[in-house]
Amino acid sequence: MSLKGKTAIITGSNSGIGLGVAWEMARAGADVVLNSFSDRDEDHALAKDIADETGTNTRYIKADMSKADECRALVEKAGACDILMNNAGIQHVAGIDEFPMEKWDAIIAINLSSAFHTTAAALPMMRTAGWGRVINIASAHGLTASPYKSAYVAAKHGVVGMTKVVALETAEEPITANAICPGYVMTPLVEEQIPDTMKKYDMDRDTAIREVLLDRQPSKEFATTEQMGGVAVFLCSDAATQITGTTISVDGGWTAL
Repeated sequence: MSLKGKTAIITGSNSGIGLGVAWEMARAGADVVLNSFSDRDEDHALAKDIADETGTNTRYIKADMSKADECRALVEKAGACDILMNNAGIQHVAGIDEFPMEKWDAIIAINLSSAFHTTAAALPMMRTAGWGRVINIASAHGLTASPYKSAYVAAKHGVVGMTKVVALETAEEPITANAICPGYVMTPLVEEQIPDTMKKYDMDRDTAIREVLLDRQPSKEFATTEQMGGVAVFLCSDAATQITGTTISVDGGWTAL
């Protein structure tokens, strides 16, 4: 399908899932706004690479998703928002009684509150344009839980709940809101974990991936960032017009257990 003439804002998109989605959106013709909290030459170079290869107007706009005013300013600076993907996220692992308060606050702010602020800023633009898609990257942890991840699980459950609210508030408008719930996706961050996992458990690469990293993912395969982008593009298609207020799991069967 063609997304030509649409503008997609993707938070936390200078690497990983966000960058993969950005490429697929641009390949479908959308103008893309990349985002992260940094403002490096490399960030702007990524946008230029996408623009040059796809012929789209792809830009990079710095905004710290832990700050409410910067979340809203990102949307305003973009000037248009037909497709909003809330993807920015961080993680910290610790038991509840040992969980640092500042880590809890940061995870809730970046993983959950940022989506509220960007959506609040984007909906008026979508209503003016007469079309809109809100796509939130939740997680398998938005539907189930794991120990030692209290803030992340709480935030991702919150994202799923907020997605449903946005869908109900826009149900009679040409706007949809859905959440994609990935399991393990092969990103540079995950790739970096593999050598440490091999060393910790004294395993070869394939065994460490299957028995440790993908322990809860029945397919025993990582999803790819391109697949995540493909799902996001589908949610922008005419075929997905009546898909709203739901979750789409891309988790190799994790939540089927």
